[in-house]
Amino acid sequence: MLETIKETAAFIQAKTSIQPTIGIILGTGLGGLVKEIEIVDEIPYETIPNFPVSTVESHSGKLIFGRLGGKNVVSMQGRFHYYEGYDLQQVTFPVRVMKLLGIERLFVSNASGGVNPDFEVGEIMIMNDHINLFPGNPLIGKNIDELGPRFPDMSDPYDESMIQMAKTIAEEMSIKVSVGCYAGLTGPTLETPSEYKYVRVIGADAVGMSTVPEVIVARHMSIPCFAISIITDLGVPGKIKKVSVQDVIEVASRQEPKMTQIMKELISRI
Repeated sequence: MLETIKETAAFIQAKTSIQPTIGIILGTGLGGLVKEIEIVDEIPYETIPNFPVSTVESHSGKLIFGRLGGKNVVSMQGRFHYYEGYDLQQVTFPVRVMKLLGIERLFVSNASGGVNPDFEVGEIMIMNDHINLFPGNPLIGKNIDELGPRFPDMSDPYDESMIQMAKTIAEEMSIKVSVGCYAGLTGPTLETPSEYKYVRVIGADAVGMSTVPEVIVARHMSIPCFAISIITDLGVPGKIKKVSVQDVIEVASRQEPKMTQIMKELISRI
């Protein structure tokens, strides 16, 4: 596995002059941050050895290298999901590669369903914790000792100093944000009313189909993480409606500029 990661990282390094310190993974309808990057190089996923290829229509499928907020960044424009048929090691493979490329922090965005009754559609939630409801863990199997310990601590999955800085930035920009816990499920179905209730009972504020595996792998490698979620629909009793992926993209795209403002400024300040 480590040799495969090294092979992919070496291929990418030969294709770009950028040595990134920040890794970015963008979610459904949330690709606008790329427009803020001073792009130097773009590498399509299908040209990268050992790399999965995104099968989701709303995910572009390119590695973007450039400058953002005065930092060298690599951004995944389109991520991979368990529901596409990839295993959790494949889903998180790009995060392993980013580590070898030199990233020191990981920024993640996603669209999610809100189960906190105080949330509204379009709510911007900074993640401070997560619950892994995937049928497995990306670290199952032989541990890669060179990258991290067999039993990594997960008491601080999301970096508290970046959370506080992001809250300050949002306040300065008069952008309303909440802070909460995200539950990661497999998809591709959205949740039933009882599943929404279950997720709320066990302590989540939002539920989605990504982020958790990537953050687990990043924390295994001691990479501090910051994640932000846009609530695109509600799984609250009395507020549950039929939702299509077009609805999700529409809400995410509408709120995305605010999320981009926060993330860009946060990257510039760290």
